[in-house]
Amino acid sequence: MQYSATDNALHPMDGKPAPADSDAAPLLVEDIGDDQGAAWDAFLGTQPRGSFYHLHGWRGINQTQFGHRCHYLAARRQGRIEGVLPLVLLSSRLFGRILCTLPFVNFGGIVAANGQAESSLLREAAATADRLDADYLEIRAANPLDTDMAASLHKVSMTIHLDPDPDTLWKAFASKHRTNVRRVYKHDVQVHAGGMDLLDEFYDVLAESWRNLGTPIYRKAYFREILSRFPDKTRIFVCRQGDKPISVAFNGEYNGVVEGMWLGSRPEARQLQASYALYWEMIKDACERGFSRFHLGRSTVDSGGEGFKKKWNAEATQLYWYHYMPKGGPAPQLNVDNPKFRLAIAAWRRMPLKATTLIGPLISRSIP
Repeated sequence: MQYSATDNALHPMDGKPAPADSDAAPLLVEDIGDDQGAAWDAFLGTQPRGSFYHLHGWRGINQTQFGHRCHYLAARRQGRIEGVLPLVLLSSRLFGRILCTLPFVNFGGIVAANGQAESSLLREAAATADRLDADYLEIRAANPLDTDMAASLHKVSMTIHLDPDPDTLWKAFASKHRTNVRRVYKHDVQVHAGGMDLLDEFYDVLAESWRNLGTPIYRKAYFREILSRFPDKTRIFVCRQGDKPISVAFNGEYNGVVEGMWLGSRPEARQLQASYALYWEMIKDACERGFSRFHLGRSTVDSGGEGFKKKWNAEATQLYWYHYMPKGGPAPQLNVDNPKFRLAIAAWRRMPLKATTLIGPLISRSIP
């Protein structure tokens, strides 16, 4: 399907006229499928804001694993892509119809080579939300957008700037922090890196960790497909005490950046502070393999998670969660801080682990 850059010229999203460039060929926005994934990824590779989460392979993952309808919008001029925006529609009786970029991961949003492409994709995202009768559109952007949509600023991305020599980073840590890292290794702790071979251990620990937090888990097949589609762009880390896995992480890798995606720990890992060893081994691995940055995932502003990541000299960068409400009303609050979910979270923590791995995927697929 194609849309001209002048379509929806006075869309209620911002009430501003569409940009026009009489000296240039028309800019068209297309909803593209799997047959154009290579062109999508080729464009992404030319853009500094392109991320692991924007890769076209996620379209198939979200469709196959969750059954979600995906709209991958590309702004083209004379056949050449100038901007992309991946959108996923989540629909459930419990949470309504949510059009999101991107659910289940740290962020998404628009990657554009110029302002006209960005504006065209913004307008078409809102128009798509209207056509799909969505309750709201959520754009989880890593950079500010030129829009009148309301933005939530409660999340930040924590980033470590790496060095080819991990010892350079080690020496920059506070003395107390280095002591905390060394202390963990005195308890028969080792960290192992791999991929599909570590999936079972990763999932077992993550499922227990999320149950203890009151968070529904995704099914194991979701992580398996991510590993299958991106075998050279994903890495699992497992921290073991003796032979028992106690702390785990799942990272994505793209364009010189490591993306910290999922973490989980068993109670004994928290007692040992095993996360110190896990983080340090991941940082060393990223340095030695030539990455320039390590995104330690997103954190709530002024939270304990943000404080822990700052110990690794990670810098906070603002994330922008924009909302467009086609039917009016306030922006939604689908997060653990919402008092409406406190009883459900408390009940989930008391459930048998096996039950949460069976029921959890039925719920988590609808929570962006």
